[in-house]
Amino acid sequence: MSAGGAAGRLVGREVRLASRPSGWPVAENFQLVEAPVPAPGPGHVIVRNVVMSVDPYMRGRMNDVKSYVPPFALDAALEGGAVGEVIVSESPDRKVGDLVVHGLGWRDYAVLDAARTRVIDPGLASPSAYLGALGMTGLTAYAGLVEVASMRPGDTVFVSSAAGAVGSLAGQIAKLRGAARVVGSAGSAAKVAYARELGFDAAFDYHDGPVRDSLREAAPDGIDVYFDNVGGDHLEAAIAALRPHGRVAMCGAVAQYNDTTPPAAPRNLALAIGKQLTLKGFLVNSYSHLAGEFAAQMADWLRDGKVRFDETTVDGLENAVYAFLGMLRGDNVGKMVVRLR
Repeated sequence: MSAGGAAGRLVGREVRLASRPSGWPVAENFQLVEAPVPAPGPGHVIVRNVVMSVDPYMRGRMNDVKSYVPPFALDAALEGGAVGEVIVSESPDRKVGDLVVHGLGWRDYAVLDAARTRVIDPGLASPSAYLGALGMTGLTAYAGLVEVASMRPGDTVFVSSAAGAVGSLAGQIAKLRGAARVVGSAGSAAKVAYARELGFDAAFDYHDGPVRDSLREAAPDGIDVYFDNVGGDHLEAAIAALRPHGRVAMCGAVAQYNDTTPPAAPRNLALAIGKQLTLKGFLVNSYSHLAGEFAAQMADWLRDGKVRFDETTVDGLENAVYAFLGMLRGDNVGKMVVRLR
């Protein structure tokens, strides 16, 4: 059967942005629709997605504002990391049956240039791991610690959102790279217990009191590195706790993504001057030069059982929006993924 003939018979579902959220997104901001799958051109493939990712950064792309990536278009399919099986190929570099990772999730079928896909080895780990521990999530944790924060053996490291996809890996990587003490914050007693299971030396529920007080109790001698997934009061607390020449890897500010008013914290930024702190924001795409080193190291850690990687899985594209909203609320432990049927 020709590629065009195979594609012409395919109709797939996709999730579109129906309206731009104001504050917290709601289900009505999205629409699940059916659409014909176009035939692939030369060098292109059709991929049947089997698992997709929902991530905090997607919330920012739903706003019509200038940023480091273009906003999602209204009435068009959303995008995000996904793994799928090549079912039609017009490229000599991809064969039918290949499992590939790519950036066109939120749909049953993706049609894209084969060069924008990467073949994965399902024998090394499950397909979803290539969206997490072996994918962008893992590289984010690795790059943030190794290069952005220049973590050194003997450092005391504080990680916010310690039970989340990036934070849970960042804490484990810090320990594996010789951190003397790793402290995490999380949003429930169960997540605190989970962080401790991962090897965090201490963890606290940020609902139990001021973050500054909880961090002081968990790291009475201060911290050297803060891996920031939250912003706000967590960043303020970290600035207070950082020792001279401390470093902050500013990965995200999920506590503020849905705010409609400016954040109240940090109010103590002037401390960064006297302490000679380094606060550095980063985007994982700027650290692709570490991808090979990271992939080899993470593969070894996973193979040897030194890194634990957990997922919260939601079934069905029709439930992808609810998975996304749940991730923003913090319903997940580890990486939130959607398994497509």
